[in-house]
Amino acid sequence: MWAAATAPRSAGQAPQPLPDGRQQFAALGACKLVSGQEIENCRLGYRTWGKLNAQRSNAVLFPTWFSGTSANLADSIGPNGLVDPSKYFVIAVDALGDGVSSSPSNSTTQQGPDFPAFTIQDMVNSEYHLVTETFHLTHLHAVMGISMGGIQTFEWMVDYPSIMDEAIPIVGSPRPNSRDLLLYRADMDAVRSDPGWKEGRYTQPPPAPVAELIWQLNLSTPANFARTHAPAEFGEEYAKWRAQGILPFDANDWLAQLEAVVHLDVAHGGSIEDAARRVRAKVLVVSSAQDQMVNPGPALDFARLLGARTLVLQGDCGHVATGCEAATLNPAVRAFLDAE
Repeated sequence: MWAAATAPRSAGQAPQPLPDGRQQFAALGACKLVSGQEIENCRLGYRTWGKLNAQRSNAVLFPTWFSGTSANLADSIGPNGLVDPSKYFVIAVDALGDGVSSSPSNSTTQQGPDFPAFTIQDMVNSEYHLVTETFHLTHLHAVMGISMGGIQTFEWMVDYPSIMDEAIPIVGSPRPNSRDLLLYRADMDAVRSDPGWKEGRYTQPPPAPVAELIWQLNLSTPANFARTHAPAEFGEEYAKWRAQGILPFDANDWLAQLEAVVHLDVAHGGSIEDAARRVRAKVLVVSSAQDQMVNPGPALDFARLLGARTLVLQGDCGHVATGCEAATLNPAVRAFLDAE
């Protein structure tokens, strides 16, 4: 499925250890996508924390959320975070299209709209090759992620069921429902409606402020937003959102990742029940009851099919409950990772 990297490492040669959190890259060669197209000179960014144990059994893969990078995951990694690097070897991986790994914005041969459309499945396939060909691992203790990272975790548990002991999708989904699709497609239309869009062939990345405003409307809940944004300060905040928009994230990258989420389906056209039957990992599904960005219904329905454990965050922070309710979430995830 993947062409050999142009300069592959010799068998068994893992990357040289670098200080925790240092940006690194893996060259994967030409990445053939499920569509049959290829990403040329494909590479993935990643950062690691902690060390592999002698049994090479303590690796935890942590993919990025939408428009996020591996640097953004640093605050979630630590003794009081979601995963403790004194116990686990954490691999935070930049998902395709995040502007660090291969993306429309940084490709030298498939720039902008010429970059091939990729799927969540393609993200996961590339990460599998990072795990098996760069780190030479045949086993992961866990795959975990937040938002689009949680979406990738659902894909991982279905597509590569035997490689992990545990899977922890956090405010993710195995497939979007119609309300999710309305939000994502409206946001994509907002990017394309920016006067600077120019069919993706811009020389100056457009800010797409309406897309950012749509995001701000849906990250939390009406009650939370009203409580945390005083009317007296709103004018200044609104002006900032209008001026900055989605920047510094690139508009073509934004659209490419959103397109992948829109076409998410861990069943790949089959039944969701059959997809659930493929899962072998122990699973903790974390959802936010009032999430307006990723509807919790599909994730909780999938959890029921699996007989999986669930944690439903009950506050009114919506999609950003992972931060608001960290005091509940983080120890629950650490305990699940540590359970035999």
